[in-house]
Amino acid sequence: MSVDHRCRRHQDVVDLTVDAAFDEYLPHAWREHGSLAGRGVAAKQLPNLGLRVAGRALTLAANGTKLELHDGVSQADVIAEMAEDALSDVLQDRQSTMGLAMTSRVVISKGSLNDWICWEPALRALLDGRPVHEPGDVTMVDPVGQPLDLDRRFRLDDDRSEMAHFLREAGFLHLTGVFDPAEMALIETDIDASIAGARNADPEFWWCTLDNGDEVAVRSLNFHEKSAAAQSAIGDQRLAWLADLTGDSHQRPATCEGLVKPLGVVNGLSDLPWHKDCGQGLHSYMCNSLTVGISVTGADRISGALGVIPGSHRANTTASFRDPELDLPSRLLETVTGDVTVHCSDTLHRAYPPTAHPRKVVYTSMRLAPQAGDEVKPNPRYSREARGELSSVQGRIASVAQS
Repeated sequence: MSVDHRCRRHQDVVDLTVDAAFDEYLPHAWREHGSLAGRGVAAKQLPNLGLRVAGRALTLAANGTKLELHDGVSQADVIAEMAEDALSDVLQDRQSTMGLAMTSRVVISKGSLNDWICWEPALRALLDGRPVHEPGDVTMVDPVGQPLDLDRRFRLDDDRSEMAHFLREAGFLHLTGVFDPAEMALIETDIDASIAGARNADPEFWWCTLDNGDEVAVRSLNFHEKSAAAQSAIGDQRLAWLADLTGDSHQRPATCEGLVKPLGVVNGLSDLPWHKDCGQGLHSYMCNSLTVGISVTGADRISGALGVIPGSHRANTTASFRDPELDLPSRLLETVTGDVTVHCSDTLHRAYPPTAHPRKVVYTSMRLAPQAGDEVKPNPRYSREARGELSSVQGRIASVAQS
């Protein structure tokens, strides 16, 4: 079983007009996957979705377990208004329902923002043929067919075929004793220096507000350019071998970010809730890349350990929060200094807020190599500048719901 779940190519993206989208693209998808999507809409009891774009309107409505397309929005319970280019992007998974909200490219004029976001799995069923997750769809077993031990930790000298199997099944790994504490101390010093040198909402950092009113930098972007120790760690063979683990041609890491998880955050992107790394979009083009965390200080229940939902990388479920009906249990990955965590980009995970002392971590990514013949062009919505702008994304999301 591969973790390469891509089903689209960048070279196939076109600029859809609203007429092409409503008269050709969506009807074709409905003929191909309408029944599959209808089952998902019915299972999740989603409200009828109206799309209002450039003077035209269309509603996606459930009739039992069947999905129907209706002109206009008279039957819509939630209405999303957007420009043609935004519609083109969401239909082709260039951005998700949440991604459009994060970039202020959609207005919810009826219903709620949550209604809109919850339609994402059903849209992917309709447009990409991915069944919406239902209880019992995902099971996790070891190489001999027994229930997988989800609390297992691995060392570098453990059997790598067992590691690969675990990662494919569960969507994450916990590796212990990868780096020495002395190496992590050098990185910690560089994180502290980078954060201390941040000034005036510098876009090279993400910022948060503490309960005492202080604005503090919490994530140093492009940290590989600021820390020779971090650059050395992400290029070290003790980490680089992970790119070959699943046989899916992941690329070795070249960039990283340095994070501090402080106490008392009341606003900003620090203690992120449940999400998938493809939650803004591009799942069909990028998943699964591997997100690798180097535990600079370690993390436990009182210092904001990473939470994961095993098996969720195999479930077409909400990507920007945890569906309360999701039947997969969560796990807390408590680490010590020098440990490494790995999770698939489509695995639900979260950062728990520290309650006793902060933690520090370096994150890097191992992306899948481009598919044969595919041309990957720079995407300004996922550029270095756009990454920095995420620091203020909460305000943009709040402005989407106008009803």
